[in-house]
Amino acid sequence: MVELNNQYLRVLISETGGKMQSIYGKKTDTEYLWQGDPAYWKGTAPNLFPFIGRLFGKRYLLNGKSYDMKIHGFLSSQPMQVLAQEPDSVVLVAEDTEQTMEVYPYRFRLQLSYRLVEKTLHIAFSIQNGSKCTLYFGIGGHPGFRVPMEDGLNFSDYSLSFDAACEPKLIEFSKDVLCTGVRTPYPLQQGRMLPLKHDLFNQDAIVLADAPRKVTLSSTKGSRGVCISYPQMPYIGFWHTPNTDAPFLCIEPWSMLPGREGVTEELSGMADVCSVDPGGQAENNWSICVF
Repeated sequence: MVELNNQYLRVLISETGGKMQSIYGKKTDTEYLWQGDPAYWKGTAPNLFPFIGRLFGKRYLLNGKSYDMKIHGFLSSQPMQVLAQEPDSVVLVAEDTEQTMEVYPYRFRLQLSYRLVEKTLHIAFSIQNGSKCTLYFGIGGHPGFRVPMEDGLNFSDYSLSFDAACEPKLIEFSKDVLCTGVRTPYPLQQGRMLPLKHDLFNQDAIVLADAPRKVTLSSTKGSRGVCISYPQMPYIGFWHTPNTDAPFLCIEPWSMLPGREGVTEELSGMADVCSVDPGGQAENNWSICVF
C-alpha cells in the first residue's frame, strides 16, 4: 500500500490497479472515499483501461480478430510497480504481459500518477504505445464517495452541481447497460443541479454527454463535499448499486462509451475511442478536491 500525505490529506493507494483505498481529510476528520462493502459494492475506486463499461457478448474485434474483454477492462486487477515516490506523490507503472496480450494485443506502458496539492488530488494517466500499429483505448475513473459524509444527513440531502448551466444529453442504455445509440435531453434543476435519490439508479448508471467538465457533490445541510474536474473526459457517469439504499455515489469521468447493444464492436471504429501512434504517448488528467 502506498501512502501520500500533506497538511490536508492522507491518501492510500493499492499497487493492484493503482486503486485509491482512502482519501482522508485531516482538517475535516473525514473519510471521503467509499470503503467497500460486499453488501452493496466491494470496490472503492477502480481505474478503467483499456475499455469503459461493457461490450456486447464481452467481446470486441481488432483487425477482424475477436478478443475477450471484461467490464471496464483489466487494469483494476493488474499489478503495478512503484516507479517514483515522494511524500506527496507517486508514479505507478503497468506494462503488457502474456496475459494482457491474449485480450489486448498491444505492447504498452501505462503510468498512473497521483499528486497532492493542498486539498486536491491530481491524477494523471500516460499511455505509451510500444507496438508497430496504432493503439486504441478507453480510459476513466470510477471512485466511490461516502454519502452521507456527515452524521445526521441522508443520501437525499445531497446533490450534484455542475459549475455552469448546461443542457446535457443522457446516454440511453439497454437492459444490459449497452448503448442504444439514443441521446435524450436530461434537464437539471436551475440548469445545473441533480438532487440525489436512490431510485435514480434503478436502471443502473446515469451517463451524460455535453455537460461541463467539473461537478461537485455536496449538501446545503452540511459542510463536506468533493469536486471532480475532468477537462479531457467527454462523458461523466453517476452510479450506485441499482435497487438499493447504497450509502455511496460513484462519480465516473469517461473518455468513451460502452459498446452498442447487439454489435460486436471493431475497437478502432468505435466513436470517441482514443488512439496513440506507434512509439507515441497520450495523456489524460483529472482531479478530486475535497472540502
